Amino acid sequence: MKKSEINIRDPFVLYEDGVYYMYGTRGKNFGVHTGGFDVYVSRDLENWEARECFDSAAFGLNDGVNWAPEVHKYEGKYYLFATFNYEGKLRGTHILSSSSPLGPFEPHSDGQITKKEWECLDGTFYVEDGEPYMVFCHEHTQIIDGAICYVRLSHDLKRAVDEPVFLFKASEPYYANKCPEGTHYVTDGPFMYRGKNGRLFMIWSTFIDEKYAECLVRFNSGSIKGGFEHMPPLILNDGGHGMIFDSADGLYLTYHSPNSSLSERPFFRRIEDEGDTLAVK
Repeated sequence: MKKSEINIRDPFVLYEDGVYYMYGTRGKNFGVHTGGFDVYVSRDLENWEARECFDSAAFGLNDGVNWAPEVHKYEGKYYLFATFNYEGKLRGTHILSSSSPLGPFEPHSDGQITKKEWECLDGTFYVEDGEPYMVFCHEHTQIIDGAICYVRLSHDLKRAVDEPVFLFKASEPYYANKCPEGTHYVTDGPFMYRGKNGRLFMIWSTFIDEKYAECLVRFNSGSIKGGFEHMPPLILNDGGHGMIFDSADGLYLTYHSPNSSLSERPFFRRIEDEGDTLAVK
């Protein structure tokens, strides 16, 4: 199938040995009770073959959302981070594992990594100084002003070993629309990227002027534990929940657009690491 025929949200691409493996939220019903995830395989980012890589119903994880799968290679295995409902109620990120990027994936973590009393989504993997972390969103559905946090993981990626650390709220960036008290502010899809000069960046999504947007944060200390600043957004025309991947012919940003059910498609844009910032081409 062609890229234009793929209806997914939250695209995530793993590039390995000349092959692109793309994962995402099944578009129909925003990934609610959709039964799992697929992997799309390509050698040119245009022509794809699809197969199921996780059957959520087989493991009792189809009781609600099946959102935002992303696959990271870590210590010789492949780990899929994804959001599911906890006992049909609150949402949280689980970690699955497989010996292959094609799957099949099976539950790996001890249930959800995020706090059970929190409504969370979009956990992403990050390693700093040999320590594994998960960066995630504390949902606006619970706290009104959505937040981005991180938590340190055990080295076997089974559980969180510390309390979550708060980074910022969605209303804090200089470009956030100033709204009446009680208005919901959204945080979605964080992804960490270490630049060519050692700079540490994070992309994430929110709504700006009622359109989905891809935003950029720079950690000036080079560490997630240090100070950061909000940079100019990367995408403002109803596209977001992206990630950055390297390939044989350069660096790409992928994201979904438009942000409306059944119309979402994966987009691939060249992105340049300029040292102090990232620029979409």
